[in-house]
Amino acid sequence: MKFAHPRPQMQRSNWTSLNGVWRFRYDEARTFTHPSQIESWPMEIIVPFPPESEASGIGDRSFHSLCWYERDFDFEPSSERVILHFGAVDYSAKVWVNGRFAASHEGGHTPFWGDITPLLDPSGKQKVTVQVEDDPHELAKPRGKQDWQLEPHAIWYPRTTGIWQMVWIERVSENYIEKIRWTPQVEIYAIGFEARVIGEEADELAVDVCLRHGEQLLAHDRYRVVEREVDRVIILSDPGIDDFRNELLWSPERPTLIDAVVRLMRGEEVVDEFISYTAMRSVNILRDRFMLNGRPYTLRLVLDQGYWPETLLAAPSDDALRGDVELAKAMGFNGVRKHQKIEDPRYLYWADRLGLMVWEEMPSAYRFTRSAIKRMVREWTEAIERDYSHPCVIVWVPFNESWGVPELTAVRKQRHAVEALYHLTKTLDATRPVIGNDGWESSATDIIGIHDYDANIEHLRQRYGAEIKPEQLFDRRRPGGRILTLDGYPHRGQPIMLSEFGGIAFAKCPQPGVEHTWGYTVAHAEEEFARMYAELMHTVIHTALFSGFCYTQFADTFQEANGLLCADRTPKIPIEQIARVTRISPTYIPGGV
Repeated sequence: MKFAHPRPQMQRSNWTSLNGVWRFRYDEARTFTHPSQIESWPMEIIVPFPPESEASGIGDRSFHSLCWYERDFDFEPSSERVILHFGAVDYSAKVWVNGRFAASHEGGHTPFWGDITPLLDPSGKQKVTVQVEDDPHELAKPRGKQDWQLEPHAIWYPRTTGIWQMVWIERVSENYIEKIRWTPQVEIYAIGFEARVIGEEADELAVDVCLRHGEQLLAHDRYRVVEREVDRVIILSDPGIDDFRNELLWSPERPTLIDAVVRLMRGEEVVDEFISYTAMRSVNILRDRFMLNGRPYTLRLVLDQGYWPETLLAAPSDDALRGDVELAKAMGFNGVRKHQKIEDPRYLYWADRLGLMVWEEMPSAYRFTRSAIKRMVREWTEAIERDYSHPCVIVWVPFNESWGVPELTAVRKQRHAVEALYHLTKTLDATRPVIGNDGWESSATDIIGIHDYDANIEHLRQRYGAEIKPEQLFDRRRPGGRILTLDGYPHRGQPIMLSEFGGIAFAKCPQPGVEHTWGYTVAHAEEEFARMYAELMHTVIHTALFSGFCYTQFADTFQEANGLLCADRTPKIPIEQIARVTRISPTYIPGGV
């Protein structure tokens, strides 16, 4: 089977997928500490689908805290280095190659890798073994929507254990580029470029960067590697024609990408080479409006849980990821709020290429402890590093609805945690807005997000209508019984967005194994569902207070039947009808800053 490249912004040609059939076993008694101790493998699993999923071939959703994976592969050693990559393993992993320790990682949503060159067998016959620990009851780790009860309840879904994104190996030279970062600088018609080089002779090397838009050469520069790094601003070739400059700007309406070829050079010798891409796109806040490329832009988002019935958190295929991006756009939305999930990079690739904006949100822990905060900081930092260069990512969200910090109104150190994550995120990425805590109880934030599932449109008009001034809103309105801003953090003019609303349940398409469904409100027929959706959207769209919105939700997710689509992505009403309601008059004209 041919697989799409798992690292779309660093696509080397010399790579091999290790997806497919692996040996598998549970180890509840913690009998084994090393692969050599394991004499039998009672099961097989299809990687990268988690063992709780039907697609894995196992489909066991009972409680398991430790499991092992193993597979053989053929790989001839050479003078090149060999890097073993894991897209995501939930939650903590240890890796051996041919019985020798290779790598470890903690964090269920971010990638890791290890140089396995010295561990390879000269015969070419290799073996990789992975131990995964994932306590299903642990609430002090980032787990998102994974349930800690045996059966999914309320708004939580089946657990995901172990490998759930691609595993692959790639050959690189002794010196190679480990990571890159693209930073568009629209105001000066330039792209910031950073690279980190691995190897002993890094100071003798240079990085060659070629940027093109179609047949148009935009830049071709070479930079000397200094102390293993390159950090430069690439000034693009400016034709002096506004129309061309405007055409180069990325937006959902015109998702223009700039193709890149990056080479590590020693003199005229190509030491390392891969293809990448970037885009000219700016996002920021100006007073009470979200700005895209210097122009006010209304966000029309849909909340997307990123689950599939047979594969859970893992995507069924690259085509499925592309299909979800296409469906969101077809329904009239210009973005998604990926809820409680760090999504597969292939989803971000399709969002970049097809034009869909993404709010990226950290999966929550549900207890406030020092360990929980340290785990969250580490994994959130890795997520930002992984996804920084994707133009589709427009907002970072460290916390949702005070999950993991449940006493924000009373406990100062919990406020410090939210403020710290807000400022850490701004430190790691100064180019994007950050929502410190989405939904209510805002403190440090660039956007005030409100979650309000009241289906009575008259109530919504009374709360957020034209006669309501912001100071009245923040003093008196308490959706969900929660204050909107913490004491000492009054509204400073930031954009106000209805970042969760709707949740109309219409159980049109029952899911196997799901006996009881629910939503925040219920429709019993297509006509009622269509009418309720249209009335809610019309009310929100014409509420001037809101500079954007996010409707709940994209697709049915297990017991939550409040999707616009069924779990299998079948529209509940004609998709053209959904789109007509969702779309509003455009407020964005590409061009200019």
